[in-house]
Amino acid sequence: MRLDLTASAVDLTRAICDIPSVSGDEQVLADAIHEALAPLAHLEVYRDGDTIVARTSLGRAQRVVIAGHIDTVPINANLPLRDIEIEGVPHLWGRGTVDMKAGVAVQLKLAAELTDPVVDITWMWYDHEEVDAELNGLNRLSAARPDLFEGDFAILGEPSNGEVEGGCNGNLRAVVSTTGVRSHSARSWIGENAIHKAAPILARLAEYRPREVDVEGLVYREGLNAVRISGGVAGNVIPDACEIEVNYRFAPSRDLSEAEQHVRDVFAGFDVRITDRAAGARPGLDAEIAKQFVTAVGAQPRPKYGWTDVARFSAMGVPAVNYGPGDPHLAHHDEERVPIAQIDDVERGLRAWLSGA
Repeated sequence: MRLDLTASAVDLTRAICDIPSVSGDEQVLADAIHEALAPLAHLEVYRDGDTIVARTSLGRAQRVVIAGHIDTVPINANLPLRDIEIEGVPHLWGRGTVDMKAGVAVQLKLAAELTDPVVDITWMWYDHEEVDAELNGLNRLSAARPDLFEGDFAILGEPSNGEVEGGCNGNLRAVVSTTGVRSHSARSWIGENAIHKAAPILARLAEYRPREVDVEGLVYREGLNAVRISGGVAGNVIPDACEIEVNYRFAPSRDLSEAEQHVRDVFAGFDVRITDRAAGARPGLDAEIAKQFVTAVGAQPRPKYGWTDVARFSAMGVPAVNYGPGDPHLAHHDEERVPIAQIDDVERGLRAWLSGA
C-alpha cells in the first residue's frame, strides 16, 4: 500500500490505522513508510528491521529527535477505522487512533514537508513498543546505531491529549511466591496450602498507600498492584505453590535499585523474584530548548504516569517529553478514538516550533 504524504495528517491517520500492525506484524506498515520517505531528497533514510529513521543534515546548531512507534496492541473488532461524532465533536475511532498512529501520521506529514527547519531533526518510527522491552525497535537500534540517538531534545508522540507530559514513571514487575506441601484435600491437615499462605501478600497490597511525588514541579502518582495470580493442582489436591505477580509504577525520583528494594521491603519474609524493570525519566523540562518548545506549543506541562520510551532517551542524557494527540486513558481501550481537532492542533504546534514561526 502506498502512503500519500501530501494528504492531511487526519487522512494519513485514516490510512495507517487501516494497515494492521499488531506487535510482530509491522512489516507492511514499515514498508509503506519506507517507500514514502525514500524519495525525499532532504532526508537521509535508514532502516533497521521494521524501524525507519529519516534525518536532516542542515548543519543546524541543535538536533531534535522525534519518535513514534508503529505497532498496536491486538485488534478487537475495532478496525477498519470509522469517523464518528461524540456530542457533536468529530473523532476517528479504531485501534491505533490513540496509541499512537495519529501521532505517527503527524510526524510523517511534517517529515515530508519541513525541508528547512530551524533545528536538524531525526525522525524515528519503530516496531515492538507494546511488548517486552528486549524486542523494542529502539532498543535494537540503540545497539546498532547509537549515533542516531544523539540530540539536544527528544519528543515521543505518545498520546497526551495534545499537552506536554514530562518524563515518565518507572515500571517494575515481580513475582511473590509461597510454597506448601501437597496432600489430598480430604486430608488437608497433612499438607500445607500455598494459596492460603498468600493471603498476607494480598493484605499488604490492599493496605498499601502509594506515594504522590513532586519531581521538578510535576507530581507523579505511584502504584503497587497485583496483576496476576496462579496456583493449584487439581480440584482435590492441596496446592504446594502459589505466585502473585505485582506491578510497581514508581516516580522517576527513584532509580531501579531503590524501586527493587522498596518492593522487597513491602514483601519482606516472602520470596520475591524481579522479572522486568525499566527506569523512569525525570521531566527534562529545565533545558532551554525544552522551555522554548513548551512556550511555542502553548502547553502546561503535566507528569506522564505510564512508562514510555522517553526513559530510553533520558538514560542517554537527552531530555525528552511526550506530546501527541489522543487521550492516554483510551490507549488499548476497545473504544479507542481521537478528536480530529487534536490531530490538527498537534501538527500545528510542532510545525510552528520546528519552522520557527
